[in-house]
Amino acid sequence: MPVSPEQYQILKRPMITEKSSEQMADGVYVFEVELNANKLQIAQAVRDVFDVKVAKVRTIRMKGRKNRRNRYGYYNESDWKKALITVEKGESIELT
Repeated sequence: MPVSPEQYQILKRPMITEKSSEQMADGVYVFEVELNANKLQIAQAVRDVFDVKVAKVRTIRMKGRKNRRNRYGYYNESDWKKALITVEKGESIELT
């Protein structure tokens, strides 16, 4: 099935951190995803974009932090959503 532009909007970026790099060995990949996307939409987007079989999708809604702008004011970062995608055994996603 061809990849639609909406699927690229669902998957914003991969999260490459020390913890997520360790999880990649077990077949778990972490992505920042669209805030309103559900698990089925995320699984379909990963399946079409990376051509892998998705075993499980877990999502976490992350609250934005409050940061200091200057001496007098603060600003709030936006809320965002993180998805942990488990792929089938033998499958892998090349993140470069």
